Amino acid sequence: MENELINSQEPNELKPSTDTLLVLNIHTNQVEMVKGIDKDGNLQKVPPQEKKDNEQLISVDKHGDIFSNFFSNFYRQLKNPTHFNFFKVSEYDAVNTAKDLQKYVDQASPEEKEKLQDYEILPQHNNNPKNQNTMDNNTDNQEYRFQPEQIDWKTMEKFGLNQEKLEKMNAMDALLRGFKTNTLIPITINLGTAVSKMDIRLSLQTGDTGQVAVHLHGIRKEPSLNNKFLGHQFTDEDKKNLKETGNMGRVVDLVNPKTDEIIPSVISRDRLTNELVAYRAEYMKIPDEIKGIRLDEHQKQTLLEGGPLYLEGMTSKKGELFNATVQFNADKRYVEFLFNNNQTPQQRQQHNQQQTQPTAQEAPKIFRGKELEDSQYEKFKAGQTVYVDGLTDAKGKAYQGYITFNKETSKTDFSFNHPNKLKEEAKPTEDHKTQTAVNTHGKTNEATKNVNEPLESKQQQPVNKQQEDQQKKVRKPRGQKL
Repeated sequence: MENELINSQEPNELKPSTDTLLVLNIHTNQVEMVKGIDKDGNLQKVPPQEKKDNEQLISVDKHGDIFSNFFSNFYRQLKNPTHFNFFKVSEYDAVNTAKDLQKYVDQASPEEKEKLQDYEILPQHNNNPKNQNTMDNNTDNQEYRFQPEQIDWKTMEKFGLNQEKLEKMNAMDALLRGFKTNTLIPITINLGTAVSKMDIRLSLQTGDTGQVAVHLHGIRKEPSLNNKFLGHQFTDEDKKNLKETGNMGRVVDLVNPKTDEIIPSVISRDRLTNELVAYRAEYMKIPDEIKGIRLDEHQKQTLLEGGPLYLEGMTSKKGELFNATVQFNADKRYVEFLFNNNQTPQQRQQHNQQQTQPTAQEAPKIFRGKELEDSQYEKFKAGQTVYVDGLTDAKGKAYQGYITFNKETSKTDFSFNHPNKLKEEAKPTEDHKTQTAVNTHGKTNEATKNVNEPLESKQQQPVNKQQEDQQKKVRKPRGQKL
């Protein structure tokens, strides 16, 4: 965050060799300096004006990798990390920077405060950035973890896949962001003596040597719930939840088989393949708002603990109220809606494909800059023809006409005449057609072709002596004498 919010050093001063942390509490808008974390995971901080020589702030080497590794470990130990925004600053300038940042926050508009997210630091491998504060974002704002050139395309070719095919199946975006493909991908495996065809999900993962490897996630008849999963033995309730909703519903300690590290995690079932998927609890990000419902701390805590949460009075994109249960899904890595999840992988695949098909758009409330009245809009979105006036052509002249919303194409059809020849007394005349054709579309009207001014409403002839003179004026052809 070394920008205009941070005081620059005097030219002759030595550059400090260490950085420290500032923290902004998103609930109180208070900016403080970070001292550390206590044994209960609570953040220890100090107001900038109270800093004393014997109070030690966090001090970390400026080297990028060292700081990143430190902050990832720091963030992992912190209780309620989503309550805070952290900023890296030079230790030398921390007090003044904190005061400047506080002044900025106190006076900033909500939009200006959002810009601070550009300077906020996040832990490594944080696949759900904190600026995803609404459920509508899902994975749209995820940064790309991989580049196409990192993919082992020779291996992909063995499965009958290439970049062009994956792009046509809309699979590349999810892969490059570090997720599994959203749908099942048909592949062909040639074993020499036999050819095998199957549907799988693909993902990219970084190996121990740093090389990007292609992983196949095949369909299982059912999840393996009777065996231990990363050290966890499923209870009957765990099994029931995973089968019915796809989410186990609680945080449990799992064991990293390579390092023996104990990792609190949530577990979900991949509903396309029946594969079990774990996700670190420390990386879970819960939105502040879901479809118009602002979550309180208790509701957020329920979701952070992996539990289901029933919400009433949410608003759909069509403006309709609905109720639903939401829950964090380890496979999707975000809070999802729980509807009918008791489907086979093939049914789920078909359902997902239906969801990704383009849906008919709602009728627009504004047409060519003119907002429809409520009574007009109700008829318009129902597919009826509506008369609108007060429209303006490209040269600022008014005209009017009839509009009809085509539900099949989700487009608005415009006509100067009522399509059904109704309301003859109100329909636009040929005069308006001439005006719009000349002013907007650049066409020529014989009676006014030499008039230099934009035509007025209903104008088909010159309206004054100046326009008559312009119309009568004949340009002499080049090379000819009068």
